[in-house]
Amino acid sequence: MIAVDTNIVVRFLVQDDNEQHNLSRTLFQEAPEIFIPNTIILETEWVLRFAYKFTRKDVCQALRNLFGLPNVRLENTLTIAQAIAWHEDGLDFADALHLSHSQNCTVLYTFDQQFINRSVGMSNTEIKHPSTLNV
Repeated sequence: MIAVDTNIVVRFLVQDDNEQHNLSRTLFQEAPEIFIPNTIILETEWVLRFAYKFTRKDVCQALRNLFGLPNVRLENTLTIAQAIAWHEDGLDFADALHLSHSQNCTVLYTFDQQFINRSVGMSNTEIKHPSTLNV
């Protein structure tokens, strides 16, 4: 199995440099298995959104298409799928990924009030401000 960096994934998805896109496409077509770490997924979303001005919907669709390739492997497919769904429902992608990875926890504390507000009812993990601690 091989792993790929963010720039390989982005070139494959955006096709803005013919030579690099062709090399990336060859990797995705010929490698028996390609591992994409969560860190690469997080960075890819950021690059697509900020550098390429992808909409939330376009980011989610691009990631789903990529992860649907038969030779692509992720750290935890269900965690990433949940993060994408929550991102579509209004959470920032990074926050959605944090929450998705915290599903075995009762509470995720944050100072980000927008994260708290947007995540209401999405998960059994409560998102709370630290000021709610009963110390």
